[in-house]
Amino acid sequence: MKKSTIIVIAVAAIVVIWGISGYNGLVSGEETVGNAWANVEASYQRRADLIPQLVNTVKGYAKHEKSTLEEVVAARSKATQMTISVDDLSEENMRKYQQAQGEIGAALGRLMAISESYPELKANENFSELQAQLEGTENRINEARKTYNASVKAYNVSVRRFPNNILASLFGFDRKVEFKAAEGADKAPEVSFD
Repeated sequence: MKKSTIIVIAVAAIVVIWGISGYNGLVSGEETVGNAWANVEASYQRRADLIPQLVNTVKGYAKHEKSTLEEVVAARSKATQMTISVDDLSEENMRKYQQAQGEIGAALGRLMAISESYPELKANENFSELQAQLEGTENRINEARKTYNASVKAYNVSVRRFPNNILASLFGFDRKVEFKAAEGADKAPEVSFD
């Protein structure tokens, strides 16, 4: 064989190996983002599963707080109906998802504030256990969101970095959307016992 033919074959082999390696790296990154998103959804689902138990526990003590209990149930219903596929994580869809989850958080905050008005409710073992589980779930949600954002950052860097950006554009690997703080999250919530 000629020397130039060997060089062309070697260069072609290097390009093919790079292409396969780069493509597999992008697929792996996208799967990591998908897994992290599934963990976020699982954490939110855990919270949604705890809410009916918490509401039923509070119902027995706070019968005249019906509107707050209904708000919690309605917010849970809306949030559990809102789902986003990992392939459809646009800015707009993420904003809607965060808004629905934020409504649950606000409603739960009002529900917890009500518990302050009922000392016998605060002393109830079931309520205390549910409240602790809910607090733990909120921590899990926060950790899942951090992990998701870290995996999105790593993926987005690999999609944008040269020469992977060439493969990404050829095979349709687009940037993913990170979780951002909800509008108004920088302000402390107001709690009133009026």
